[in-house]
Amino acid sequence: MTQSRGQGTDAGLSHLDERGQARMVDVSGKPATVREATARGRLLVASSTLAAITGGSVPKGDVFATARIAGILAAKRTHDLIPLCHPLPLSAVEVALSGRESPETPGRASVEIEATVRTTGPTGVEMEALTAVSVAALTVYDMCKALERGMRIDQVRLTAKSGGRSGEWRAE
Repeated sequence: MTQSRGQGTDAGLSHLDERGQARMVDVSGKPATVREATARGRLLVASSTLAAITGGSVPKGDVFATARIAGILAAKRTHDLIPLCHPLPLSAVEVALSGRESPETPGRASVEIEATVRTTGPTGVEMEALTAVSVAALTVYDMCKALERGMRIDQVRLTAKSGGRSGEWRAE
């Protein structure tokens, strides 16, 4: 993908001004449409860590409930964390967490995280969904690090988006 500086075309980087300097994109001319994005990620953990989470024996409290709230709050504050993101009035943020034993590796498991964010506005909510998943994963790590330091955040990615000029997109 190449672009002339400052063009801001669909084929280029619209976060650059005519001098090649970073800027916030002007979305005032874009129509407000319903926008939705879904992101997923996982935290790879020991089976014993997952058992403590699902059994309610983590000393810091209810891991999934706390991570869900952290993810929602993070989505709402994405513009404070990611430079050049627009503050958006979010219509909905859903964060779901679940545990899964690894069928391939005995003694290993994962915490699966999915976040879906919706708004009606002139720009998308992909960054909000990705931020929700990332912060939910970091929250699980923080709450469980006394049980296991070797947990690994893995496969944080956008899985779907809809709305706006580019329409619908789904990961394969």
